[in-house]
Amino acid sequence: MSLQDDLTAVRRNLNELVRSVEQLEKDVARQTPPASRPPGDGAMVSVPDTPYDSSLWTDSDDEGLGARDRHAP
Repeated sequence: MSLQDDLTAVRRNLNELVRSVEQLEKDVARQTPPASRPPGDGAMVSVPDTPYDSSLWTDSDDEGLGARDRHAP
């Protein structure tokens, strides 16, 4: 195949992929119930820059590292 034939095949495949994704998005939109908004006025909530209370995390695991008092095998 020539370079031009390869480019044409890539464009055709890309267009087919775009059509497939668009169809999939339409199918999902039809099957998914509309998202309900939580009660409230929709105003933004500010999150303070102060550190969290470390006592909240005494019984938690470090994600991917395991518990604090145990070691990896």
